[in-house]
Amino acid sequence: MKIFISVDIEGVAGVVVPKQGQPGNLEYEHSRRLMTEEANAAIAGAFAGGATEVLVNDSHGPMINLIPDLLDDRAELIRGQIKPGSMFAGLDDSYAGAMCVGYHAAAADFGVLAHTYSTRDFSAVRLNGLPASEAMVFGAYAGAMAVPVILLSGDDVTARSCGALFPGAEVVTVKTALGQRAAKALSPQMARARIRDAAERAVQSATRIKPYTIAEPCALELDLTSAVLADLCETIPVARRHSALTVGFEAPSIGDAIRWMAVCCMLGSHLV
Repeated sequence: MKIFISVDIEGVAGVVVPKQGQPGNLEYEHSRRLMTEEANAAIAGAFAGGATEVLVNDSHGPMINLIPDLLDDRAELIRGQIKPGSMFAGLDDSYAGAMCVGYHAAAADFGVLAHTYSTRDFSAVRLNGLPASEAMVFGAYAGAMAVPVILLSGDDVTARSCGALFPGAEVVTVKTALGQRAAKALSPQMARARIRDAAERAVQSATRIKPYTIAEPCALELDLTSAVLADLCETIPVARRHSALTVGFEAPSIGDAIRWMAVCCMLGSHLV
C-alpha cells in the first residue's frame, strides 16, 4: 500500500509567526526540525498501519525545508520547485491515500498564519464560488485521481473548516488559534504522538474513505493583494477581470486551476 504525505510548516505545533517559515534565521532552523519530526511521526504511523511505500513532498515556501538526513529513511522525499503538482507533486492514482501534515486555514479565515498558496499575492481564493484552502485545493487534486485525503493535521480552525471536506479522515489538532500569530499548542512530543497514532489508524481505514471531488471544469477566482497584481494577472489571455482586485479563470480541471495559481504567483514575484 502506497501512502503520500504532503508537509507544510504553518500548521506545525509551535509555529506561530511568519519568520518561523522564512529561511535565514534561528527560529526557522528550529521550526524546520519541528516540521521534519511531525513528518517522521506521520511516516512511522503510516508504516505501522500497513503502508509498504511512503512518499513525502516538502510543500512549504521554497520547498527545501525538511531536513533529509533527519527524515525517516524508509520514506522517499521530493524537495524543491518548480514541480508539477506543486504541494502534491508525485501523487498519482497508485496511492491508497494522502496525508496533509502541518496544514493551515484558508486566506481570509481566522487561523494561525492562515493563507492560500501565497501570502504575498492572494488575499482570498475561491473554487466554484467557495472559499478555498490549500487542503481543499489539493484534496480535490487528489480526488480527481480517486485518492482520498486520509489525515489532516494543523490548528483548530483548519480542523473545523477543512476537516469536514474529508469524512472518515483522521483530523489532528495540534494547536488552538488565539489569533493570526498566536496559539496555544501541544508540546512537540504530544503532537507527534497524536499524528503517529492517527496516521496508523488512517492507513488501516484508507480503503473506506471516499475521495473529495469538485465539479470540473472549475471556476477559479483570485483576490489579489493589490490592483497592480490584478493588472499583471489580467495580461494572461484567458484571465477575466472581475473587479479591481479579482481575476478569474475557467479551468478545465483542478490541476489547471493549480497551474494558474502558480503562474500568477510567479508573475507577481517579478513585480517591483
